[in-house]
Order: sequence, then C-alpha cells, then structure tokens
Amino acid sequence: MIKLNDIDAGRPFDWGKASKDYAKYRDIYPEEFYKCILDLGLCKDGQRVLDIGTGTGVLPRNMYGFGAKWTGTDISENQIEQAKLLAAEQGMDIDFYACPAEEVDYPAGTFDVITVCQCIWYLNAKVFPENFAKMLKPGGKLLILYMGWLPYEDEIAGKSEEIILKYNPTWTGCKDKVQPVFVPEELYSYFDLVKREEFRVDVPFTREGWHGRMRACRGVGASMDEKKLPLWDKEHMEMLQNNAPERFNVKHYISYAELQVK
Repeated sequence: MIKLNDIDAGRPFDWGKASKDYAKYRDIYPEEFYKCILDLGLCKDGQRVLDIGTGTGVLPRNMYGFGAKWTGTDISENQIEQAKLLAAEQGMDIDFYACPAEEVDYPAGTFDVITVCQCIWYLNAKVFPENFAKMLKPGGKLLILYMGWLPYEDEIAGKSEEIILKYNPTWTGCKDKVQPVFVPEELYSYFDLVKREEFRVDVPFTREGWHGRMRACRGVGASMDEKKLPLWDKEHMEMLQNNAPERFNVKHYISYAELQVK
C-alpha cells in the first residue's frame, strides 16, 4: 500500500491489487519505445541494468534479447510474483525481488544503467539519488522513462478518463499532455542531464485490451473498492462498445530523460 500526499489527494493505492491485470494488459509499449532506448546505446550488449519499479518486468522482458543482464525490483510482492512467472514462462534469466526503491542496495559501481519507468514520481527524491549514483559505474546512466495517453487529443482516452473520475474524483493521473518527463531537482546534485526528448506514438488496442489497460491503472484497479470497481467496469465497457471499433489506436506520447552520473 502506498500513500503520498501529492498523489490522489493522499488516498492509498496498492499495485498488488492490479497485478494480474497489469501482467496481462500493461505490456503495451510500441517498437518505437524500445528503439529509442537502444539508440541511446543503453540496455544491451552485456550491460548490467537495474530496473527500478519494474512492475511485472515489462522492460526487462521485452529487452532481454538485446543482451543486457537485468535485475528488476518493485515495492509490490504481487507484481514481482507475476514478473517471475512471466520470465520463467519465456525462459529468461532475470533477477526479480520485492524491495522499496529507496532501500535497494548494491556495492559501488555495480551497474552500467539504472532505468526508472512510469514511477519516478513515487520515489522519495530526498533518499534515492545518492544511492543510485553510488551503484552506477563511472559514466553510468540513469534513464527515466514515461508513456502516457493524450486525453485532449484522443476521444476514447478522454471518455475513459471521464468515467474513472466519476468513480474516483481524487485521481490525479489524468489530463496529461505532451511534456518533458519529471526529473526531481535532487538528482542534479549527482547527475548531469545528457538528453531529453518527447515524441508521439499511436498504440494499438482491442476493446478488451484498452479496458484491461484502464483497469490496471492507479485510478481503477489499484485504488477502487469492491463496490465501485464493478460499476466502473460495466460503464467503461459499454462506452467502448458504443464508441470504439473492435480494434483502434490510442494517441500516446513517449518522454524520457537520460542522465549521467557525475
């Protein structure tokens, strides 16, 4: 269970509650997402990579074939359980374990790269920057990654947000637009910014896939109670049946920041 004052008005959320949906429906990053990482020269060719907030291991599993040695950590034991199951099914040798990001500890100079995907705002920036810098090799990189849908540009995304807010009005993971990924100021004491970029992508979904992806978000599966979740489930699926074809694209954008340890 996580509770942060500046997220969802301090209401608690638990990614473990959404872990099965997360495992099934959140593996959605398009080819362009992984290509931009590889084009930076990261997460490949024998590099040791630590993935913070790995969830169900989407990033390590999808990039496994490029030759990096991955370790994934997440605060949720349920998420890590799903990550281990999915990696085992695919015959992948990835180290996964449950641990808060602020408590991850390895000897100095262990990793070439640390990735933080879709979760930088959950981490305590007064705690982790110095430790992340320590765990990286000289010249090591910290890569902050994000992909979000665009509710003001995409009708289906906008309608989906409206339904979530109807049942969870304190949810703050809404009203996104193309913008630079969040980089905590505290990082700049230990890292230099190398590159920052944002670009648009269309992500394909089926009705079931988009419905599941929405249910696996913080505002729904991770926080709605047993009374509200079935109501959301019914109304959201009806909206898709009335407004979306069986297969459709949703407008998203990808945003990243590449930093190098000082």
